[in-house]
Amino acid sequence: MDRRTFLKATAATGATVLMGADGSLRKPGVPWTVRIPPGEFVALCLHDVREDVTPKDRDPYAISTRRLAACFDWMRHNGWHPVSLAQVLQARAGSGVLPANAILLTWDDGLASAYTEVFPLLKAFGYPGLFALETGWLARVAKGLASGYQDEGAAQAKADTVRYDGRARGADGFLSWEHARDMLASGLATFASHTDDLHHGLLANPQGNVEPAALIREYFPKPGRYETEPEYTRRISSDLARSAALIQKELGVRPLAVVWPYGAVNPEMTALARQAGYQASFSLSDWRLNPVMTQETYGRLLVMGDPGPVAIEAQVGRSLRSEPGLERAVQVDMDYLYDASPARVNDNLGRLLDRIQALQVRTVYLQAFADPKGTGAIRQVYFPNPVLPMRADLFNRVAWQLRTRANVRVFAWMPLLAFQLPDQALQARLAVKVQAPGGGIAPSRETYPRLSPFLPQSLERVGDLYAALARNQPDIHGVLIHDDATLGADEDATVLGPDARWPGTSKPLGGTRLSPRQKTEALIAFGQAVTDRMRPFLNLNQRFECVRNLYARVVLDPAAEGRFAQALGPFLASYHRVVLMAMPYLDGTGEDPDAWLERLVRTVARTPGALEKVVFELQTRDWRTGTWIPGATLERWMKRVVERGGTSLAYYPDDFLGDHPPFSAAFAGMSLRQDPVPPAKP
Repeated sequence: MDRRTFLKATAATGATVLMGADGSLRKPGVPWTVRIPPGEFVALCLHDVREDVTPKDRDPYAISTRRLAACFDWMRHNGWHPVSLAQVLQARAGSGVLPANAILLTWDDGLASAYTEVFPLLKAFGYPGLFALETGWLARVAKGLASGYQDEGAAQAKADTVRYDGRARGADGFLSWEHARDMLASGLATFASHTDDLHHGLLANPQGNVEPAALIREYFPKPGRYETEPEYTRRISSDLARSAALIQKELGVRPLAVVWPYGAVNPEMTALARQAGYQASFSLSDWRLNPVMTQETYGRLLVMGDPGPVAIEAQVGRSLRSEPGLERAVQVDMDYLYDASPARVNDNLGRLLDRIQALQVRTVYLQAFADPKGTGAIRQVYFPNPVLPMRADLFNRVAWQLRTRANVRVFAWMPLLAFQLPDQALQARLAVKVQAPGGGIAPSRETYPRLSPFLPQSLERVGDLYAALARNQPDIHGVLIHDDATLGADEDATVLGPDARWPGTSKPLGGTRLSPRQKTEALIAFGQAVTDRMRPFLNLNQRFECVRNLYARVVLDPAAEGRFAQALGPFLASYHRVVLMAMPYLDGTGEDPDAWLERLVRTVARTPGALEKVVFELQTRDWRTGTWIPGATLERWMKRVVERGGTSLAYYPDDFLGDHPPFSAAFAGMSLRQDPVPPAKP
């Protein structure tokens, strides 16, 4: 059946898809399976639409005309209501209400199929659509046509699409301004900016990685520096202004929204778009829907693989659930990877990537600080920043490679307090204090020196570090707060001084000592305040999670909160996950390791919901003897934890250069899949 016949059949005869996401048949009028909550809407991100899409198509983002028509027909018969951008903005302003099960249909890149395939369907069903135009591409196409070289402009525009991800989209060409005006006149099409010239990548680090142009600070190899904040702001702002001006010139209306290329956007970019006159921003996000009243940047579900209506409904259903799921994580020392030789670093990184990919884990907790001697006193980090010396500019490179090549989530593993500032006098003023015998206060000598969380200058310095980390790698999925965030029973006497403030506030502490629980809550508040400094730079494409290490002894002995200012209950309430250091040779105090692990899991299980959020992190090295734990022992421990209900696992450390723990044991204990493919031997 050709497209015209199919459109006639679907639009005129009322043929429909009577199937829900669960595969059951449905009659017209029967309630749908997935209900979008009132006051929220789903946005779908589509690209090219063609009649000849195949199961293994050259473009994974393409959908066939037949499939799209079937989806539209399914929406019509199952109570889903496509809405326009204007309706979304009116609802946000309080001057309108979205219909039940509101869905916004969007198309990126300004491809020719928007006119030849999508527009006829919109007219047949009476559905509105939002089309994002990369104005630089359209301008080059128009220039090529005007010069008499019909393919020149389109060829250059297509070439731009492969600069970042190597995939040429829009094989059938790009939308013309004439066609866009025809679509606009129908009242069904709204046009947004897809930026003017940001749909590509820029150099993001000295090692040559190319990352989304709108999100990163460009690295300039010749002077050996990164783009400054004023340079970045000018680049993004001028691009947004050019795009809006060209759309207004050609279509007579100024775009009200910007749809960011690759969905890469952060709150800082949203603010720049607002200053440029845009009222809404759109990213890509499969983990949340869009509360219309509380957001300025909206997520969209990326449509891939030529799905039918059942698959799209199931995708929407998954975005409604917020279950944490099972975790499998490896905590990785950047110190193992670093070498003075760039060639050796590159070789080490290749071996790490091969191992992580072969392990098939979900997450890597990647060390962002340097501590090669294991002192716990952090004097250097692996990213550019204004606070501490940089040992090497490596974090962006390694995190990006892990994410894109090993397909894992990357969390920055960062200390919270144990930083050693270059200014020793400032370090002494900000250090955690104890009350001296003579009545004064003095720096604490317990464990390693730490900055007091009750001094605003400490928060400023640590916050600057965290902000610099996010600016350098905005695509990280979260932060793992290190186990240095502790306060002993006689710490922190800083609260007795006049400068002490509750972390993240201007509230004086009144010169009174704090209880163990108050100290626990203060460290949580300090961590919240410094991670908040990251949020303006983080990619809204993905959920950002803050997780934190917890000593096992405070779980097994709640009285230990007084010695550490840590507790399971407050951690569960404050963090996405708790990474519990289930390390028998660290906290086991001589008890049989297997029995100790079983007791630990049973104790965690007594707190409702704790097993869903706790990651049991096992040790692979016995630091008492300086030896690696046998693979069979580690595998047995992992299986024992899982059998007792501890479904989420991690381990530390990972010597990917020396195969410790042995790959076969780590895979058998950690992986949720079968048939391992071991990493290639060097």
